[in-house]
Amino acid sequence: MTSEDLERYETESELALFREYRDVIAMFRFVVETDRRSYLANEVERLTPAGADVVEYELTDAWVWDMYRQSRFLSKVTISSTRGITVEELPEREL
Repeated sequence: MTSEDLERYETESELALFREYRDVIAMFRFVVETDRRSYLANEVERLTPAGADVVEYELTDAWVWDMYRQSRFLSKVTISSTRGITVEELPEREL
């Protein structure tokens, strides 16, 4: 496999991931971002008190932006970060 083949594969994988994100975002209530990944989730619960050095959240019914995972849908996941986590509630969409 040449570096050109690898670059083409990564580009195609990123495009497929973007398309999947666009298709599934309507199924979720929250966008959650860390310094390493982005998630979509329907329930978000903060596990650590304000002011803690490490921030932890538990996401329920989630989807993770990661092109190297075979399964991006997760029933429950705990995420943590020392750099902070951004939680944004998506506007309700009319069907």
